[in-house]
Amino acid sequence: MRRTYLDWNATAPPLDAVIEAMRDAAREAWGNPSSIHGEGRLARAKVEEARAAVAALAGCDVRDVVLTSGGTEANNLAVRSFFADGPGVLVTSRLEHPSVGRVAEVLESAGTRTVWLDARPDGTIDVAGLSRALEACGAERVLVAVQAVNGETGVVQPVDEVLALARGRSHASSAETRVHVDAVQAWGKLESVAADADTRSLAAHKLRGPKGIGALVAREGVTIRPVLVGGSQERGVRPGTVDPVAAAGLGVAAAHARTSPTRYARIAPLRDALECAIVDLAAGAQVNGGAARRVAHVTNVSLPGWIGAELVAALDLEGVAVASGSACSAGTIEPSPVIRAMHGEERARGAVRASLGETTTEGDIEHAIAAFRRVLGRVSL
Repeated sequence: MRRTYLDWNATAPPLDAVIEAMRDAAREAWGNPSSIHGEGRLARAKVEEARAAVAALAGCDVRDVVLTSGGTEANNLAVRSFFADGPGVLVTSRLEHPSVGRVAEVLESAGTRTVWLDARPDGTIDVAGLSRALEACGAERVLVAVQAVNGETGVVQPVDEVLALARGRSHASSAETRVHVDAVQAWGKLESVAADADTRSLAAHKLRGPKGIGALVAREGVTIRPVLVGGSQERGVRPGTVDPVAAAGLGVAAAHARTSPTRYARIAPLRDALECAIVDLAAGAQVNGGAARRVAHVTNVSLPGWIGAELVAALDLEGVAVASGSACSAGTIEPSPVIRAMHGEERARGAVRASLGETTTEGDIEHAIAAFRRVLGRVSL
């Protein structure tokens, strides 16, 4: 059976060049990068090449790149690090990835004051609400955690407005206001990715690299406190041996991502064709986030009478891979908290996401539309 993969936001298929680089590294650079002998130096070179590639992608100094096990660890490190320096206020929303949202819930249950911003129906955060929240914080330290691109809807968040409000507060009152941007879904899709943020997260497997490695990028002068304790790797910020094989893949993927936004921009007509077809095929179907600025490759549609996860399963049997929420929430019975925050429980229950990639073809979209036509032509579940 032909397979059409439309779940690039969950993970992107690795580049051939990534696989080759990792294969070579596994043969030649398998040593411990912390060791000072020849084998260790070969491994260390792969790690530092990856760090340099991430720095070039992010437009920062190599010294401001901390390699992690992926986006989840990078988000945890950024958020938890801020509160390691003392109490403060966390401002975020229910639109965030679980690696931010659940950390916020844990911190809140432990006594950290947490402000949950409203989600607007278009899928963006309430910037006016953020302004009021910052004003109400007085002289307290504040961390604002916001994503660059929502992984479920593709909506681009108003990060520039968030940064302007945070910087304005810092200048007006000298109260520390840090902004962490979960940029995992933005690298390689947008030309500029929150360059003025205090911290930004990255995951290699969203860039057609390997799983198990990512990075936290800090603005010059921003101090990151370790969350884990152990060795002195990553200048003591993130203990644990970095895998030079995964690092080799990250380096290639990060270099590729520097030229990816142009390729992704060309996908918009394919995304639009698929989206229009789904809406035409399902009575009452509604696009989630369609009124906001979105990245070019993502569509999220709610279909009345269907349960998203069951629709995903039915399409899989037809040879088409889509999703019903964040991959990190897969296996749960709860509807997408993102769509719930935007539109409520019922619309969240029937939401399905298709995320295209730079190798998606017109033939893939024709195949997907035919699969949707067959599945949606059946009796609703």
